[in-house]
Amino acid sequence: MADTVSLRGMRFHARVGVLPHEEQLPQPVELDLSVTVDQTVRPPHVVDYVALYSAVAEVMSVRHIAYLEEAAERVAAAALRVRGVRSATVSIRKPHVPLPGPVEYAEVSITRERDG
Repeated sequence: MADTVSLRGMRFHARVGVLPHEEQLPQPVELDLSVTVDQTVRPPHVVDYVALYSAVAEVMSVRHIAYLEEAAERVAAAALRVRGVRSATVSIRKPHVPLPGPVEYAEVSITRERDG
């Protein structure tokens, strides 16, 4: 049995991408975070939403990140440091992707678990 807490549709302007202008100019990204909560935390089944959001915001605002995969890894690691979080699933979307045809967005989704 596991309880899940989710923050969906978080929006940030971040420097994400491998192109030269992506290193300098922030662009919109959207992020979903779902965490499973350690059943032994007190009070039971509770996680601090503000701490989760702050962890994500810090990752997305600190510096340029070349790849969505790297951003997702950093967000998952930050979420796992929040008290009571046992696992984290991160989905990050970038709508302005330079591809040769129409696409709504590129998305990366990962799930990571706390060691031990």
